[in-house]
Amino acid sequence: MIDRLSVRCWWMWLAVPALLVLAGCGEAPLDRLSAGDRILAFGDSLTEGVGAPDGAAYPAQLEALTGHAVINAGVSGETTAEAVTRLPAVLDRHEPALMILLTGGNDVLQNRNPIRAKANIARMIELARGRGVQVVLVGVPRKSLFSNSAPLYRELADFYHVVLVDDLVADLLRRPGYKSDAVHLNAAGYRAMAERLDEVLRESGAL
Repeated sequence: MIDRLSVRCWWMWLAVPALLVLAGCGEAPLDRLSAGDRILAFGDSLTEGVGAPDGAAYPAQLEALTGHAVINAGVSGETTAEAVTRLPAVLDRHEPALMILLTGGNDVLQNRNPIRAKANIARMIELARGRGVQVVLVGVPRKSLFSNSAPLYRELADFYHVVLVDDLVADLLRRPGYKSDAVHLNAAGYRAMAERLDEVLRESGAL
């Protein structure tokens, strides 16, 4: 006859792999945003909206989808080293409840050290977290045709337990109808980006 302790241990052994899978995915639920909470879209040209008409960048389209103010804090051409210096003042000025962080593309294009880029992005996550700001991290592809997001984004998401939108940018850049040039999107591409980010926010509990 199996005693209760044995049954309990058996269930614990079954649960361990599932717990490890959940811990490894790096995607933790978000707290629900309250009315009036702002979302900060922080990044480079893909946030600023290069390649699309005024008003078509993903932050503006995401604002229409979510009903929350989405601040476009994208600066074209910015590297992670420049972004990490700029971020504290932006956070203090806008006091967002949530930040969508899409950065690192210019480091890739300029062949910057990926270890340094990873450290800069880690610091940006820490700066936001230190102010009580939730973070959604968007992965950026490596510098090769049809590549997926650089591994550093998954590594950071796992370490900090932040929601990761892994291959969104890579997937959109593989579709000519969504691109304005080799590395930027058009209005339809930014719309698709906004729609996917809206889905992620809803699936993660923020909306």
